[in-house]
Amino acid sequence: MKPTGILFFPAFDWAISPTHPEREERLLYTRDQLFEEGILDLPQIKEYKPALALFKDIARVHFCVPDIEKSITEAHLIAAGSAIKLADAFMQGEIKNGFAIIRPPGHHSMTVSHGNRGFCNINNEAIMIEYLRKKYRLKKIAVIDTDVHHGDGTQEIYYNDPDVLFISFHQDGRTLYPGTGFTNELGNGRGYGATINIPLLPRTTDEEIHYVLDNLVLPVLNDFKPDLIVNSAGQDNHYTDPLADMCFTAQGYALLNHKLKPDVAVLEGGYSVETALPYINMGIIMAMAGLDFSNLREPDYNPQRFRESSSHLEYLKRLVEKQLSVYQKRNETVAEQYEKAGEKFYVEEKSIFYDTEYIYESQINKLRLCPNCPGYRLIDSKARHRDGKSYHIYCVSIPVNCCDSCHSEALRAYKDISVSSFYDIVYLQDRINDEYISLNKNSGIEKVL
Repeated sequence: MKPTGILFFPAFDWAISPTHPEREERLLYTRDQLFEEGILDLPQIKEYKPALALFKDIARVHFCVPDIEKSITEAHLIAAGSAIKLADAFMQGEIKNGFAIIRPPGHHSMTVSHGNRGFCNINNEAIMIEYLRKKYRLKKIAVIDTDVHHGDGTQEIYYNDPDVLFISFHQDGRTLYPGTGFTNELGNGRGYGATINIPLLPRTTDEEIHYVLDNLVLPVLNDFKPDLIVNSAGQDNHYTDPLADMCFTAQGYALLNHKLKPDVAVLEGGYSVETALPYINMGIIMAMAGLDFSNLREPDYNPQRFRESSSHLEYLKRLVEKQLSVYQKRNETVAEQYEKAGEKFYVEEKSIFYDTEYIYESQINKLRLCPNCPGYRLIDSKARHRDGKSYHIYCVSIPVNCCDSCHSEALRAYKDISVSSFYDIVYLQDRINDEYISLNKNSGIEKVL
């Protein structure tokens, strides 16, 4: 049997502030628990050391404003690089699966990144996925986000992509940051139906989350047949987490990973440093490695505290049935939408708030509706940063599965806009040629990765 890969990067030199929930101490108790239990000495476990991502790895996913060097720290490069390293080990057959226990987290970071929002600057899973798609030519990938907060960044990055299935179950956005993740968020263009959200009511328990897993997530995965399953492993659904109001347990998390069988799990949120994270992380590792986790319990665990609500279960049954039906009819719906739309652009205006840095961004997104591919994106973005500087940028994003016609059209669009003096920075993200350009119109500096 191949071992389960474990990579631990606690980023002890990075924090948003000394008292912030996402700070250095966050994984201290997890580290101690792993050492005390001797989990890393077992033959079923293989430990890997952290690695650095390249700027090019970041540019495959993000338009960092004003540039990558000024937007992130070395800790961000190591977190993203560590996810890549563990995924490489899986693809090369060294391990049967892997868990990257890393920080800073990333699933709130979107295509355009003006700063830190939801504790995230860059998206570790998306950077890892685009690296794997480029290197190994993976076709279909599934991301299951189990964080209590909706993974709005990962969703936005893959919202138009039919080859990346994104499923998120999270506490209802009407009651928790980031206020998104509703059932009508289903994807755009050919990506319609490949985004599935399950907003959970506060105080949802193991039983209810496993109902979603058994009756929606696993059947959809069985139909989608991904080449890779990624668990965006947020752990703040736990009953002791200070930033949310859910009732999941360490045993529930372990069983979830036993059923889900992710190829790679990447740590996201989870802020109950002493009473949750060490036990949840241990449970996930044990489940992925095929170890017996039946005796795993938190010290204060009392099953009498977790009473199922019949109204919660009825709500979930209706929700699961609705979302499963949308997924099953997605191809038919897409065909109808394209027949009505013809060949044109889908335009959407968005306002994005960076809660950590109090940045307000306004965006105009244009998606090319193509009958042969997911189409390219044009993004017009404005934001004022904390240092008082304002940036008006224009981005051309070409996906890896873009057709030749759209590829040529997008390159022409970049060439035309690059001569304009209307924008501060113009970006090209060409995943087909693996070429990434940022042209600062004020300084005249062009960077090519």
